[in-house]
Amino acid sequence: MSADTFKLKPFHSSKTSNKTSLRRFRRRSGRVLLSKAAKVGKLKKLEMEMKNWKLYMENKSIIEENQRLQHKAFLLHQENKALLSQLQKCFS
Repeated sequence: MSADTFKLKPFHSSKTSNKTSLRRFRRRSGRVLLSKAAKVGKLKKLEMEMKNWKLYMENKSIIEENQRLQHKAFLLHQENKALLSQLQKCFS
């Protein structure tokens, strides 16, 4: 390998090349910022999905408990009616 292979490009000092370099830098940094924003957006979406899942599971357990309590109330109501019927037979 020769020494010419590792030559660095000189820094351009003209205004047009500086403007072009600045545009390229802004474009590249904008892409990086957009990709970071997309990652943050995905993270927020994932957090919202997890929160939604937790709320769904909590709601599901509340509904199941409500169904159990309704069934228990129905059984107690039937028992109450039967006891009331027996009491009425005793007094009649």
